[in-house]
Amino acid sequence: MSIRRIAIVRQRFNPAGGAERFVSRALDALASDGRVAVTLLARRWQGEGGGDRLTIDPFYLGNVWRDWGFARAVQQAVQQQQFDLVQSHERIVGCDIFRAGDGVHATWLAQRRRTLGTLGKLALQLNPYHHYTCAVEAKMFRHPQLKAVICNAKMVQHDIQQRFGLTTDQLPLIYNGVDTQRFHPDLRQHRSSVRQQFAIPDHAPLLLYVGSGFERKGVGRILSAVLPHPEVHVLVVGGDKHAARYQQQAHTLGLSTRVHFAGVQKEVRPFYGAADGLILPTLYDPFPNVCVEAFASGLPVLTTTQCGAAEWIVEGENGMVRDALDEAGWQAAVGLWLAARPQWPAWSAAARHCAEPYTLESTADALIQLYDKLF
Repeated sequence: MSIRRIAIVRQRFNPAGGAERFVSRALDALASDGRVAVTLLARRWQGEGGGDRLTIDPFYLGNVWRDWGFARAVQQAVQQQQFDLVQSHERIVGCDIFRAGDGVHATWLAQRRRTLGTLGKLALQLNPYHHYTCAVEAKMFRHPQLKAVICNAKMVQHDIQQRFGLTTDQLPLIYNGVDTQRFHPDLRQHRSSVRQQFAIPDHAPLLLYVGSGFERKGVGRILSAVLPHPEVHVLVVGGDKHAARYQQQAHTLGLSTRVHFAGVQKEVRPFYGAADGLILPTLYDPFPNVCVEAFASGLPVLTTTQCGAAEWIVEGENGMVRDALDEAGWQAAVGLWLAARPQWPAWSAAARHCAEPYTLESTADALIQLYDKLF
């Protein structure tokens, strides 16, 4: 039996990043499969995962040159190494498989414009990085070498199909997997200890936010959403360079005793156990791992129509969906969630049920099946 050589490309590793966790899991799964030999091509990688490493770290100044230089160096390395299959998690023209974990850049820009005034839109339009990324994205999707685009949400699948004309067969849907043993409703054993740490009453309704990128993912919108509901507490887990600004905003709104900023946490699982729901009013998110982990932990999810996790939500059964910028809608959704408190145990069971099929093993199996199809 011949061993197939697969290259997986990811420029940088951020331990908190969803794409990186997907890559780590894929590396582990593929490295344990005797039919394939996996090599990771990366500028920097500090995570776990099986397989070999090949460092690709060309000199750069600025984000356009950074991405262009890395892509060019990867293309050269692939030619020298003669891999059987190249799976990229970066926008690199000529890869065999692209995982669209970040969605479509043009769509993200369209959503971003909704939040900007005239000057902000002009700055966005003149930014060379966005022009470069959109151009590379379009060229990559239309390149004859591209065999498949892994989509982690139907939302992304449909978007790529509409914008770039790819067929359904070229757009396999592989949802993010989750360790359903580590993320489980049994995490409620941490409820009291976490709440005591942040002075949150045991009986208080608690919504959890996990992630960086506070502006895009809507921490400010969370503050507005809970403002009319004095019994609701929020636990914000994650870091952002403008975190102090959001803490000041919470203070100005009189929310300092109800909105708790926990910062970056190495272990997030206890926080799922402490909460009664996850809130993520994100402006654009193909399918964040935090939502999969929340569902698996038995938490209903409140998120947006611009988030792939909405595909798993049955309104009023395991979560709620609103437009990211619908301020009144978000305030009403939190109110409806509160009013449904007697049904929370049923919501929790439904949340867990929808995540149970999407194990790490199922994700690995789906990848192997895709490779088998393409070889």
